[in-house]
Amino acid sequence: MEIRPQASEGSRQRQQEKVMALQLGDTAPDFTQESTEGQISFHQWAGDNWVILFSHPADFTPVCTTELGEVSRLKPEFERRNTKAIGLSVDPLDDHRRWVGDIEETQGCGLNFPLLADADRSVSEAYGMIHPNASGTNTVRSVFIIDPAKKVRLTITYPPSTGRNFAEILRVLDSLQLTDGYKVATPVNWQDGDDVIIVPSIDNEKAKELFPNGWDEKKPYLRVTKQPNK
Repeated sequence: MEIRPQASEGSRQRQQEKVMALQLGDTAPDFTQESTEGQISFHQWAGDNWVILFSHPADFTPVCTTELGEVSRLKPEFERRNTKAIGLSVDPLDDHRRWVGDIEETQGCGLNFPLLADADRSVSEAYGMIHPNASGTNTVRSVFIIDPAKKVRLTITYPPSTGRNFAEILRVLDSLQLTDGYKVATPVNWQDGDDVIIVPSIDNEKAKELFPNGWDEKKPYLRVTKQPNK
């Protein structure tokens, strides 16, 4: 009978960490890693900004090439929202630098945010980006929105064949920043400037103070009001 060596405690712990996904509200793991803009210490680099961290299966992949061009074009929109973007691939830095030329040539916009070269997979594993049933060298196509307190506020994982919708990511970012500042939630298909919902934890007396222009009470738990910062 074949006797298999038992995994060490450290090995078992690393395997467990690989499959444990970050949950909303968790602190985003800090790290130091090389990038196209030099070495980055993540929490220090993020500062008081919001961050969009997103991973790519590999360099020189067609869908991700279009995404990196789009994020570069959207930089003014991110800056308006006090947000930094940062990408990641487990390929080495030399490949990243060669890929940058392809992105500019095909997408008409050069890379203007850092792309992490996570060759040792330390960041990918800390963020649960490598699916245990997938290739051990390719990250899944994940997106994280991280707030200035370094808390994870959104996670999305896309299939390899579907490009990410960065208009949706901006929409969620707008919603998070709005609802952090006011006692409201955003309804289905909400866009910046649309009506919002007063959260049920606020009673009508308190709502009169917070929303002096009133609201439309469709149900006691469903009170629709104008977006308060418009």
